[in-house]
Amino acid sequence: MMLKKLVLTGFILFLQLNFVAYSEAKANSSAGPIASSHVLDNTFTQANTRTTLPDSSPVQANNSPKIALTFVQTETSRTQTATLTAPTDSSSTKSDLHQLFDDYSRFNGNPDGFTEVEDTTLSETDKEGPVFPDVSIEALQKNNDQLTRFLERLHAIDESGLSTQDNISYRLFGRMLMDRIEAFELGDHLVPLDGWWDFHASFAETPVRSNFSSVKDYEKYIERLNGYGDHTDQYITRLRSAIEVGWVRPKVILEKYIPTIEALVTTTEESLFSRPFDQFPESIPDSAQTRLREMGIRAVSDVVIPAYDRFARFMRDEYYVAAPEEIAISNLNGGKEYYEHLVRHYTTLQITPDEVHKIGLDEVARIRREMDEAIAATDFDGNFEEFVHFLRTDPRFYAKTEEELLQYTSLILKRMDGELPRLFKRLPRNPYGIREIPDHIAPRMTTAYYSGGAADGTRAGYYYVNTYDLASRPFYEVEALSFHEAVPGHHLQLTLQQELGELPRFRQQSGFTVFVEGWALYSERLGIELGFYQDPYSNFGRLTYEMWRALRLVVDTGMHYKGWSRQEAIDFMAANSALTILNITNEVDRYIFWPGQSLAYKTGEIKIRQLRKVAEDELGDKFDVREFHDVVLRNGSITLEVLEEEVNFWINTVSAAE
Repeated sequence: MMLKKLVLTGFILFLQLNFVAYSEAKANSSAGPIASSHVLDNTFTQANTRTTLPDSSPVQANNSPKIALTFVQTETSRTQTATLTAPTDSSSTKSDLHQLFDDYSRFNGNPDGFTEVEDTTLSETDKEGPVFPDVSIEALQKNNDQLTRFLERLHAIDESGLSTQDNISYRLFGRMLMDRIEAFELGDHLVPLDGWWDFHASFAETPVRSNFSSVKDYEKYIERLNGYGDHTDQYITRLRSAIEVGWVRPKVILEKYIPTIEALVTTTEESLFSRPFDQFPESIPDSAQTRLREMGIRAVSDVVIPAYDRFARFMRDEYYVAAPEEIAISNLNGGKEYYEHLVRHYTTLQITPDEVHKIGLDEVARIRREMDEAIAATDFDGNFEEFVHFLRTDPRFYAKTEEELLQYTSLILKRMDGELPRLFKRLPRNPYGIREIPDHIAPRMTTAYYSGGAADGTRAGYYYVNTYDLASRPFYEVEALSFHEAVPGHHLQLTLQQELGELPRFRQQSGFTVFVEGWALYSERLGIELGFYQDPYSNFGRLTYEMWRALRLVVDTGMHYKGWSRQEAIDFMAANSALTILNITNEVDRYIFWPGQSLAYKTGEIKIRQLRKVAEDELGDKFDVREFHDVVLRNGSITLEVLEEEVNFWINTVSAAE
């Protein structure tokens, strides 16, 4: 196994070195107005003319070389038109590239979710292929081998003649492959639980994410129910392997996590998996209804509920017992290198945890000054801590019922819907709705989240609002939160991406967290331009949310890389924000459970804001915010390097126009 890893990683390095040598020979040395732009003390700079190989090794245990994860900026990406239809590539090269993309789309190669944006094109009952993928370690190794073969095929393609869009696809695809290969080599498959959308939680959404309009739909659903037991057992086996090598998540987060599994161990009658059999469409004959109900209830009773019980007992009796008290992922064997990889993965930058930590501290200081100014705009007489206590305890800021909170949220978004054409040329066709977060996960869940709709428009997207503990859900946060999760944030960006039919499927249905979350955080600020945040409390709420994301840069790196305790992280967040203690505690536990992911939000937002400022400064009266947003969104979710190049090209094009 160790020899296989050495050979595989060395092979990737060989491919990358050849790719770098080839690309450097033809890289364009010219630069546009932001080709060498820096953000916050140069720590976000991207190499714009070539790829460099880092010196240190991410897998020190086996002394294998580090995989370079940045792609080059080629002459093609600088000089061809930035339109979506620049057909300058040779037919054979284009055919080879798109055949590779098609082969990848047919490859069910990462059962844990190859991408960071869920494929929501089809409902659960419409999806073809295996009911559940093979998630065993043996299967994951085979999948990783296949990803390596895809990478080899990609590097055999000469991208110099590709169109702009195909060149972008080439680079994004390669980045995605190399990221996944490195993650596997570092042990990512041993930590399949992130506390957010794990296999058991996502399966619990199957009843509401499935179509039930035909006998075939019900039969497919029942097939999934019957397959869930074996699927669960594969995860249990995999987690036992993690226990053997000491890659177990800390006790403190498991104490709240395990009860969410136990909550799904119910009677058959109470189980949410039984609900689709309570009522059938009139188009299904009575005889078929009886048959389907008997089969479905039996699957829930004999397979699904026992599987949840089995998983809960394993987590409580084996996994929790083996769990460490220490919270840092870097404390695991090889964990330091793994966390460094996660920082690069989630930011798409060659940046260190220490650099991210410093950026976070600088942002916290800046936003804190703006928060003090917002407090001064109120009639409150007191310091920051007293003002925060006032916000946390005054009943005027909190809904009395769940319905009141949901209604207020709906009114805010109805207003925003009407304002969107002022900032956007294109709006998504698929609508969105608002739902409460399910009761079984609400106590440990963060304030809200977004779940995407179907690309064919048969299912809307949904903005899920947490109505648990209303004393932790203040009105003054609703605007910023809603703009982030719904519009102009996640729903607008992700749905437009789904509707980019001219892009390869992997780009329509995949994404880089730093872009997706960076855009959503940037969207919160757009409310200022559209007349929201009119009272000083809601503006303070907006700043609280921006501070929240800046604090993540500090506490995530602090806990996982710099030796911070959980309590130190909670105290630091409490001292610098108006977030309630419940929200802060849940957030800190999320960062412990899901290392690195929280770094993406502020990193991406900083880059988008920086690019907009440069565009405004360079273009002056020629700057059009609707055009700028179109440039940012028209390629779907991309790395920050590619985003910078696209905006740079647009600036040059507009500047040159008479």
